[in-house]
Amino acid sequence: MISSHFISFKVPITEELIPSRFTLNDHTPHPLCLLAAEQVQDYLKTQQDWQHNFGLNPHSKGPVIGKMFGVLVAETPHKEIGFLAAFSGKLADSNTFAYFVPPIFDLLTENSFLNIGMKELTEMTEEIRRLEIDLEELDQAKIKTLKESRRNHSIHLQNKIFDQYHLLNCAGVPKSLISIFKEAGYKQPPAGAGECAAPKLLQYAFQHELKPLALAEFWWGQSPKSATWKHQNFYMPCKEKCQPILLHMLGN
Repeated sequence: MISSHFISFKVPITEELIPSRFTLNDHTPHPLCLLAAEQVQDYLKTQQDWQHNFGLNPHSKGPVIGKMFGVLVAETPHKEIGFLAAFSGKLADSNTFAYFVPPIFDLLTENSFLNIGMKELTEMTEEIRRLEIDLEELDQAKIKTLKESRRNHSIHLQNKIFDQYHLLNCAGVPKSLISIFKEAGYKQPPAGAGECAAPKLLQYAFQHELKPLALAEFWWGQSPKSATWKHQNFYMPCKEKCQPILLHMLGN
């Protein structure tokens, strides 16, 4: 049975178009990635399932947040050719949609350790602010202790998040996010590691016995003020968060 997230091409795919080895896009993606990206972009233009302000419609409400999307052309065990689609981070305040592959770990689960931990951090921050503005109760030692507790709690929470990510390679061998980045010379993974489109796509493919053929990522929406990402342009997966992960996932 084909996975529900495996999307068929709307046009026939000839044998000549199928890559003989896995390709990762640069500024000129594989032709099948271009076809897949075109289908995803058509979906983004016409879907009515969710609302997100990409900054492309002057009538859209909410903060403008452009987004990186990815497509992974893949082959099923029955030699069917199609593709998977994903986005980086979250979209429309969620990370689970029928059209896109799911996150490697769902950070937004109700009553999850993350939600509880973030609530505790917020309470610590509010207590620190109250002490800093209430001159009658000003207690520098208490404020210092609270800030140290908040810092330690934040580090513990971030490490607990990283512990949830175990990424597969093409041989089906899992490796923790922390191990991947330590081997790459990092003290710890950067925030948001494992939530980009490319790792999501490869993880889902390996979990569902799909053979990756070609991968590409494109930016959709208004550009951030400090970035060079342009609407509909293609980009390589980021070096800081994705390169160590992809070295593992695409290795043996």
